[in-house]
Amino acid sequence: MTTGSHQIDGLGPRLSTPAGACDTHIHFYGQPDRYPLAPTATFTPPLATIEAYRAVQQRLGLQRVVVVQPSGYGFDNRCTLDAVKQIGDAARAVAVVDPGVADDELQQLTDSGVRAVRFFMFPGGVLSWEDLDRLAGRVNEFGWHVQLQLDGRQLPDHIGRIGRLPGKLQIDHTGKFIEPVPTGDPAFQVLLELVDSGRCWVKLAAPYETSRLGPPLYSDVGDLAKALVKAAPERMLWASNWPHPSAQENPPDDADLLDLLLDWTADDTTRRRILVDNPAELYGFV
Repeated sequence: MTTGSHQIDGLGPRLSTPAGACDTHIHFYGQPDRYPLAPTATFTPPLATIEAYRAVQQRLGLQRVVVVQPSGYGFDNRCTLDAVKQIGDAARAVAVVDPGVADDELQQLTDSGVRAVRFFMFPGGVLSWEDLDRLAGRVNEFGWHVQLQLDGRQLPDHIGRIGRLPGKLQIDHTGKFIEPVPTGDPAFQVLLELVDSGRCWVKLAAPYETSRLGPPLYSDVGDLAKALVKAAPERMLWASNWPHPSAQENPPDDADLLDLLLDWTADDTTRRRILVDNPAELYGFV
């Protein structure tokens, strides 16, 4: 897997992906006349189409994808669900639902490929910490998990609430420590404790959003990724975070982001777990 398809012209990654490789966090953004932004949106996203992402998949050697509801669309999941319907069985979705959502709607969403509810604890998010307990219990009955994105430095403040959630939990972007911390930091130790519980999964993704050291290795975030992989390789996931809405002016190269797994992991077996086996288990790919 490690020597595969690197192209001298830089068009492809060095890491050759195994069959069934999954990108577990991308967003689609459609034409604004068809998919208007919510009043809570904090920025204007780029147009991001299925056709454009299929080119990314082909370039990186990916077959499966998890489409995550963007914060900019609030509770309107149409763009996400329309994309998943077009892609078919190779796609799953993460939705944002109103706290008062009815059971029949949750069933319809499940039938449409939704496997998680997204909590985005930054400006633009539409669900609060107070919504977490009730919604987590509701969606757990439908086989969903909670996808949580927060500043990892806040984990100690919320561990009581997070620790009593039913079902599985997935935390975004290597914990998304807005100021990267050393592995011995108490907040990162809380993340490791969650992972050690056996029901917490972490996406190794978007190091460019938080790293102070920058490319090519984003070593401050990379140290955290390596520690997480060492702790629980069976619950780590990889994601591109395409189309990189927070970095529109200077987006990272998706191939470089995939190749970070060559630095963050030690062997092909671990990389296969992260790219194929773990997302297949969490999102129900067959």
